Amino acid sequence: MPEHIQAPKVIEAAGNKPKIIEEYIGRVNTGGAELSVARMRSPAGWEEPGQTPEFDEYTVVLRGMLRVRTRDRAIEVREGQAVITRRGEWVQYSTPEEGGAEYVAVCLPAFSPETVHRDA
Repeated sequence: MPEHIQAPKVIEAAGNKPKIIEEYIGRVNTGGAELSVARMRSPAGWEEPGQTPEFDEYTVVLRGMLRVRTRDRAIEVREGQAVITRRGEWVQYSTPEEGGAEYVAVCLPAFSPETVHRDA
């Protein structure tokens, strides 16, 4: 039987500026640990601490540019593009350009504060 998700739940975001995370599917909104689907809206100049998550993250940028830093390089993911980050690899996300960014992130397994392992 299909499950209709009426609305997302807003999750508190990490970083130097307010960012809106709306989880549609995942631990917070539907109670599932298999995967999470969230819409993100980050302001210009937002940056979060680096992290070494226990999940793969699939991100599609809908508007603006999302910068994804690894230990070796920085990738500028623009509107209409996507990026995959793998579990166990250090990564840092930011939206340095004017206007910020809007994107959808799918985490497999689902995102949780206990498995993201942010830098201190």
